[in-house]
Amino acid sequence: MVEQNGAGPCRATGLHNGFHPPQLSTGGRGSSAGGGSSSSGHGGMDSLHHLHQDLQNNGSPAKKCRLRRRMDSGKKNRPPFPWFGMDIGGTLVKLVYFEPKDITAEEEQEEVENLKSIRKYLTSNTAYGKTGIRDVHLELKNLTMCGRKGNLHFIRFPTQAMHRFIQMGRDKNFSSLHTTLCATGGGAYKFEEDFRTMADLELLKLDELDCLIQGLLYVDSVGFNGHPECYFFENPSDPQNCAKRPFCLDNPFPMLLVNIGSGVSILAVYSKDNYKRVTGTSLGGGTFLGLCCLLTGCETFEEALEMAAKGDGTNVDKLVKDIYGGDYERFGLQGSAVASSFGHMMSKEKRDSISKEDLARATLVTITNNIGSIARMCAVNEKIERVVFVGNFLRINMVSTKLLAYAMDFWSKGQLKALFLEHEGYFGSVGALLELLKMTDDI
Repeated sequence: MVEQNGAGPCRATGLHNGFHPPQLSTGGRGSSAGGGSSSSGHGGMDSLHHLHQDLQNNGSPAKKCRLRRRMDSGKKNRPPFPWFGMDIGGTLVKLVYFEPKDITAEEEQEEVENLKSIRKYLTSNTAYGKTGIRDVHLELKNLTMCGRKGNLHFIRFPTQAMHRFIQMGRDKNFSSLHTTLCATGGGAYKFEEDFRTMADLELLKLDELDCLIQGLLYVDSVGFNGHPECYFFENPSDPQNCAKRPFCLDNPFPMLLVNIGSGVSILAVYSKDNYKRVTGTSLGGGTFLGLCCLLTGCETFEEALEMAAKGDGTNVDKLVKDIYGGDYERFGLQGSAVASSFGHMMSKEKRDSISKEDLARATLVTITNNIGSIARMCAVNEKIERVVFVGNFLRINMVSTKLLAYAMDFWSKGQLKALFLEHEGYFGSVGALLELLKMTDDI
């Protein structure tokens, strides 16, 4: 049961309103966290009956609250709060948190303090420490997920701050909530032992590409607070008339999905659960930031993009007109096209005259052009006309989005359409949250 008030899905994705309905057992066995089983199909009802007896007989308020949460989860076939999804990438950690807005007076009275503390901390702040950010402008409001109404929050912080995040979970006694942390991305494997030893938390590790696709389809289906999630650029080859326009991903398949994070993965997606990884490149967002740090002394992605926006890459790159004196007409190469990235840097005179901003711009253009070139070749090879670009490399990065739109349109003579999504890099974490909502609380 996943819907959004005022923003219905623009297509049927095959998902049960965003996630697969829980599988109901037809046999006599039921699994539990401890590996036990029931001897009949009524094992779940028996468990609820025993929980009810425990609730009546146990005098501890905290214990009663945990038991009531478990009873509620069992009845509604949903996990206990809090609900998180996490994507631990090579550069950034992306976290989504569902904030319930339909908490009853009874639930609020019985809610354990650390659960209240977590909700208040996450929703009343827009920054966490020096590097954690809640992207307030991306918040999805009035969602109904698993029968509960609330808002979905989007939070990010550098992966290098992961240990501080784990310590926070320990300090807030997160393990006492008996919740499951669903995590995807390479860091789900890298930091698994740290979660276990530092905070007594177990991660449910999920495939990052599965989560990416499921999360993308779900967010696109609910829309962006009454507006389409997907957009494209009209007239991308005409800078004066280029304009952002909404796009409904009706019948989205097949699509080429280009995920630009620290590196790049390119997927050919034929249905919600039929896809293949076509190829990728190590030259991605991590390359851009790493080179900018070396060349300009900047420290953050935001700083690198700010410098790039002010720079002129043609002072660094050698263009077709620098070689031919104009266009290379035989092959339709415009004189303004880059012939050699950083080609002018062979000249000491040029090196002495450029700015750090020029270097940042040239680096951004180099990485973006390479991604666009590979994506176009993959689209032609797979015979797919719709290319969807996602990933945090595109966050606040209008230079690259417009450049990708232009490259797809120009080099394909209008046959390929570049599409973009408002929630860029958060789809993996949304997919992890959807996996959590497919689970039942068997503890």
